[in-house]
Amino acid sequence: MENIIKELFDLSNKVALITGATHGIGMAVAKTLGKAGAKIVVNDISDEKLTACKAEYKKDGLDVYTLKFDVTNEDAVDKGITEIEQNVGPVDILINNAGIIKRIPILDMPLSDFKQVIDIDLIAPLIVAKRVAPGMIKRRSGKIINMCSMMSVYGRNSVSAYAAAKGGLKLLTANMTCEWAKYNLQINGIGPGYIATSQTAAIREGGHPFNDLVMTRTPAGRWGEPEDVGNAALFLASKASDFVNGHVLYVDGGILANFGYVKGENDID
Repeated sequence: MENIIKELFDLSNKVALITGATHGIGMAVAKTLGKAGAKIVVNDISDEKLTACKAEYKKDGLDVYTLKFDVTNEDAVDKGITEIEQNVGPVDILINNAGIIKRIPILDMPLSDFKQVIDIDLIAPLIVAKRVAPGMIKRRSGKIINMCSMMSVYGRNSVSAYAAAKGGLKLLTANMTCEWAKYNLQINGIGPGYIATSQTAAIREGGHPFNDLVMTRTPAGRWGEPEDVGNAALFLASKASDFVNGHVLYVDGGILANFGYVKGENDID
């Protein structure tokens, strides 16, 4: 059994590009794949973040290849991935992780802000995937994982641009599958729930209304850990998922399965 598990999840000599993985969920995903043997490549638009993240990866014994380029710029993506191919190898695993969110009500949101979110969260994954897919198709092997969201299926106050982008990304994942699965590419998404990162630290404090919402709405009764998302990414990046295609794997502790919760209603303990 141990040999079967190792064979299924071994990513040795695979080149994995995780966009924007200088911190948070992206870094957790990259570390998980790196520990499984993958050669990790991380990009960002900030020299400072790229330099700082190398030290964080070193703590886990990982020597990552970092590269600065803008995922929304086709020429920059082409040059960046060409450099990766020359210095590390062809990209076997692409994780479109880079993204932003702007919490602004629709009537107050400048169109330029809306477009920026769409460009980074929806258009950029298309740009990067279009650059790496031809090589994967030629080799008849490749994994593309798009970082979707629970907002791929429902909305919330003040996140219209983000939800529109992530909803689009879910269907883009499906359409990539329709066109590329026949070449032995597996294209899937991950939809993280509410994850305990430095960005969510302030709202995870006891008594914060949003923390109360998450804790009562999540059947698992806890916030997710970045490693929970990393483990899902390992499955989708590995041989174990070779017949999984066009799927969004929600790592949310059951939120999407839960219509709601009333404290004290049918509690067992």
